[in-house]
Amino acid sequence: MNSTRFNRRAFVKWVAALPLLGSVNARQLWAKTWGARNNIYARIGVRPFINARGTWTYLSGSLELAEVRAAKAQAAMYFVDMYELQRAVGKRLAELSGAESGMVTSGAAGAMAAATAACIAGADPARVWQLPDTTGLKSEVVMFGGRSAFDSALRLAGGKLVVVRTHDELQAAINANTAMIYTTALGERLQKAVDIARAAKVPLLLDDAAGIPPIGNLKLYAKMGIDLYTFSGGKGLCGPQCSGLLLGRKDLIEAALANSSPWEGAVCRAMKVGKEEIMGCLAAVEAWMKMDLDALNRQWGERVKRIQKLVDTVPDVQTKIEIPQGGNRYPTLVVTWDEEKWVFTVADCDRKLREGDPRIEVLTANNPSMVSAVYGGDRKTPRKNDSIRIISMTMQPGEDLMVGQRLRQILNQARKGDGK
Repeated sequence: MNSTRFNRRAFVKWVAALPLLGSVNARQLWAKTWGARNNIYARIGVRPFINARGTWTYLSGSLELAEVRAAKAQAAMYFVDMYELQRAVGKRLAELSGAESGMVTSGAAGAMAAATAACIAGADPARVWQLPDTTGLKSEVVMFGGRSAFDSALRLAGGKLVVVRTHDELQAAINANTAMIYTTALGERLQKAVDIARAAKVPLLLDDAAGIPPIGNLKLYAKMGIDLYTFSGGKGLCGPQCSGLLLGRKDLIEAALANSSPWEGAVCRAMKVGKEEIMGCLAAVEAWMKMDLDALNRQWGERVKRIQKLVDTVPDVQTKIEIPQGGNRYPTLVVTWDEEKWVFTVADCDRKLREGDPRIEVLTANNPSMVSAVYGGDRKTPRKNDSIRIISMTMQPGEDLMVGQRLRQILNQARKGDGK
């Protein structure tokens, strides 16, 4: 009886996958399109890949929207005054977000540094020139929620980190030397931190680098009265990879501008952002204001469902679709199997996907871009690679079938003892 039930389930999975199995020759499709031998990267020995890992900086973030590419091309044709440009874009960002002002930065990390400098030095030229030396200045940055791999952006501007994890600890840590509170907290936890910061009259910076989509977060944090908040331009926003947004109070944005390029002598001068990135990032925001996120989520969801149907034809493999609550908040396929029984690990599968043609990058617990010493500090030991995760948003049309067919092939071979 159990065998009959199992065979019936297997048959149903095969029937569901059959139209997909015969719909595309993955290698031919790749060769005709994305993997052409005259590709600009292939000509110098760099292998483009199918991105099923998500919007990771070390994998070049995301692909720019067509509106972004057009804006950058047009922006490149003119000379402009960069001070005038940032203020004009800041005014437009204020209209779109409801915040008092905004600016385009060199990524969310650049926004973190500019915000820290603004809260420590303000717009006073002598203090701007003094940074990162903070002698005689308020310089403590309270890290509500603990340290992160990105807090070097705060430290390089002169911030002295004070690590806290609870609201009571946050309340107790604020003193006369507190320049700013930094957090990645969201929801009720964020609101309570905002209330504490407001009562203490200390500016709070929210880092929600992966917070777009939804584009509604652009207005949400302004309504919450958050002093400063930042998003990455090169992740879900699909703007220029080397861009970010910093929005919030006008006085603090003005101070951030005073500590940034093109000011010679400013601590964030090195974090230059060009006219093309500024206009491209603005174009991305404006484009997202017109998008149907529900339709996009359905499209992304269908991609991982197609992959799931193909992978489900491999016996003893488990799959599920979920939407993570942290970064890369898109429909995600989670694939697991008995690694010990198969003598085939997630790392083995990840390697074979990467080494194949086309190259495929998927999400595991491994982070090749993490400085190894980070784990020796405030962070936990990295968790074991226990699953393959397929992120839908960064795949292009047709690539889901290539990923599904390749993963199915690799897992089939591994199950039969030929995975190495």
